[in-house]
Amino acid sequence: MVDTPQSTEWWRPGLYARRRPNLLRRAALLAALRGFFSSRDFVEAETPALQVSPGLEPHLKAFATELERPDGGRRALYLHTSPEFAMKKLLVAGEPRLFQLAQVFRNGERAASHHPAFLMLEWYRAQADYLAIMDDTEALLRVLATALGESRLRHQGRVCDIAVPWQRISVQQACLRYAGLDLDECIGADPLRPDLARMQAACAAIGLRVDAGDSWDDLYFRLALERIEPHLGEGAPTILYDYPIHMAALSRPKPGNPRLAERFELYACGMELANAFSELTDADEQLRRFQADMALKKRLYGQDYPIDMDFIAALRHGLPDCAGIALGVDRLVMLFCDAARIEEVLWLPVAE
Repeated sequence: MVDTPQSTEWWRPGLYARRRPNLLRRAALLAALRGFFSSRDFVEAETPALQVSPGLEPHLKAFATELERPDGGRRALYLHTSPEFAMKKLLVAGEPRLFQLAQVFRNGERAASHHPAFLMLEWYRAQADYLAIMDDTEALLRVLATALGESRLRHQGRVCDIAVPWQRISVQQACLRYAGLDLDECIGADPLRPDLARMQAACAAIGLRVDAGDSWDDLYFRLALERIEPHLGEGAPTILYDYPIHMAALSRPKPGNPRLAERFELYACGMELANAFSELTDADEQLRRFQADMALKKRLYGQDYPIDMDFIAALRHGLPDCAGIALGVDRLVMLFCDAARIEEVLWLPVAE
């Protein structure tokens, strides 16, 4: 049997034997990860995968199901795309530091580094901002590298050394350095409604494809994929920070520059590993952003998801100043194992 993404009999001894070294490394990584958070007084949380709202990022597709009540009634529920809403409720409840290793679910995602069910690490700190999470992330990956006896991450011939000084670069700086494009100029006067005509002209000027019907975000993602991300995490991990405010629905504005959001992403070997925020605590603003995102989702895909009003109520009760991050564990294991596909580091993949 050939070891391919379409394989279904992953339990066959030959296929399992080829994956087993990766799986042992995965187990060692998870043990070291839990030790890292325990030594820093984080509590491990476990929240339900079934939620009223799966997550409200406009371009993610969730798995829907139905809850049968004892009285015979039914309620639509979803498998979560992230445990974020539930974990923030625990911050409101008074838990100051918590982490979770959660199986999360995203429909329509299957590629070399995408899988419909995957392991996500999230952690949150009360009374902290995204700079503290940046420091946590560096410390965590260095601890994991020491535990595994390997500081170098590898993917498709690229190498990234965790032990050397990390690079931190803003989105604006990255666009200028790697694409010759001034992103701030492309936003225009209203940061919540960026100027599409300016973005189209700037992208065309640097030779980037501009298609009819492209949105501002479509052009940014193409710019990032083709011109910026290939350079990130080459030689050392890269933290890409300070995104346009409209691209960070769960993040607070940057003090002193409300055009930007306190958001960062972590890259290694050109692959995105994590997404982090200084969290938005304003319930009314959060609700407005959720409504705008679901209006966009309805317009693009003909469907939307319910807003978790219990989450909004928790924010109104009082979410403390806090910061958090979501890190793709399977992708990190891939890089520690130099695996070409995510299935190579999963105990058993979801059958196609």
